[in-house]
Amino acid sequence: MQYIGEIISIGVAFSWTLTAMASEVATKHLGVFVSNVWRMMLAFLCSAAFMWFFTGTFIPHYADGTTWMWLLLSGVVGYFFGDWCLFNSYIWIGSRYGQLFMTLAPMVTALAAWVALGQQLSLQSLLAMAVTISGIVISVVSRVADSEDESAKKKFKLALPWQGVLFGIGAGVGQGVGLVLSKIGLDRYTAGVPASLLPDIENYLPFSANMIRCIAGFFCFLVWMLLRKEGPNFMKSYRDRKGMSMLLMAVIFGPFLGVGFSLMAVQHTAAGIASTLMATTPIIILLPSWYFFHQKITPKVVLGAVISVVGVSLFFL
Repeated sequence: MQYIGEIISIGVAFSWTLTAMASEVATKHLGVFVSNVWRMMLAFLCSAAFMWFFTGTFIPHYADGTTWMWLLLSGVVGYFFGDWCLFNSYIWIGSRYGQLFMTLAPMVTALAAWVALGQQLSLQSLLAMAVTISGIVISVVSRVADSEDESAKKKFKLALPWQGVLFGIGAGVGQGVGLVLSKIGLDRYTAGVPASLLPDIENYLPFSANMIRCIAGFFCFLVWMLLRKEGPNFMKSYRDRKGMSMLLMAVIFGPFLGVGFSLMAVQHTAAGIASTLMATTPIIILLPSWYFFHQKITPKVVLGAVISVVGVSLFFL
């Protein structure tokens, strides 16, 4: 089928839109830590079931100690720190703006890869960073309009709570750095597989690697939840039917189907095209967030989202 990769990529963008909105509802019902303990546990079980069905085992064979170290570290940075910031941003500024700040992830990835892997930063990458940041600034900054002082009206202020902005930036940083750590671990993982077996299991290795990352995220969130004495909230969280149903939806369409179909999309089209189409979530989420959450859509918000996505596309095209 022609354009199957492009169609899957757009489907992934819709899947991540659904994930973001469901996560926002679940977090407001269950709390950040309870939501993420459930989320990491369910994501691990879904990935394990997938691996068992397609490979006959869920044990990460050929993953040595170094592979585990890098993937666990990736889980701590990406899932624990990154998702802790992301879910907090949903509470402070909503999933629409949370996803907008996630467009920072490719920029952070490029910078982290430059530091950790020695990859060069091209002029196009620097331009992409500038465009992405410009789009975010347009969306979250507004003029001071409620002042009698004309000079004050020329100044700008944050249109969002500063806590939400910091959490949004932290989410993008965690996602970007976590991705580079995942690449290091996955490359090590792939190198440890016998050459004769690699063609048969290569496509499943990312799911197995993601299981290891989920383990790190689960234990980090679990320990912090217990330290905060939120264990009782976790034990009774299953009674919140809306919160749990939204959380289950977020897991299925995010860490499970979203990741799986994103890998499939790259198999059927160029990685740059797939990445660009999948990065359109900040635009797609505008209309559903207006309908379900009654969040206003202004020309400034639309322009900022479009510019940010254009900035992301410059990293890949």
